[in-house]
Amino acid sequence: MKADIDPVDTARCPLCGGPNGCAMAQVVAGAAPVACWCRDADFAPELLARVPPEARRRACICAACVAAAAVDR
Repeated sequence: MKADIDPVDTARCPLCGGPNGCAMAQVVAGAAPVACWCRDADFAPELLARVPPEARRRACICAACVAAAAVDR
């Protein structure tokens, strides 16, 4: 049986493919959660809708994509 390979890289932005800088994705399993820049960010519904379904709630959008979306509002 072929093992399932997870195609979602949690360290990469699902929109641009660049590093997302997510502190929570970098925490070692079992470690206490850490604060991340994204906790204070405003993610527009339109921006979140652009995330591919397989990456939703799994890979963070990077700060550059969040800032670009804010300018476009």
